[in-house]
Amino acid sequence: MYKTPILLYLKKHGQKIDWEIAAATDISITNVRNTLTNLSKLGEISRCIVTRFSDGKPVEGMLCRIAGTIPPQAPGRKPGVPVT
Repeated sequence: MYKTPILLYLKKHGQKIDWEIAAATDISITNVRNTLTNLSKLGEISRCIVTRFSDGKPVEGMLCRIAGTIPPQAPGRKPGVPVT
């Protein structure tokens, strides 16, 4: 396994977006994105490009998590589940 501060951060905190990782690890966003790309190529992480809106402006980033993990289910009612 390829251990970096970014990979260790994702293991501890779960699914995060690239700018959150950069702020938490004090690594430049460019280095974070390059490392995430390399980790994805090695199969260490799963990543996708997402667009979030901040003050009405679209901001693109990479949403990443450790490969093979499933994020916890969101709270609230789920479609197709009968209410008892």
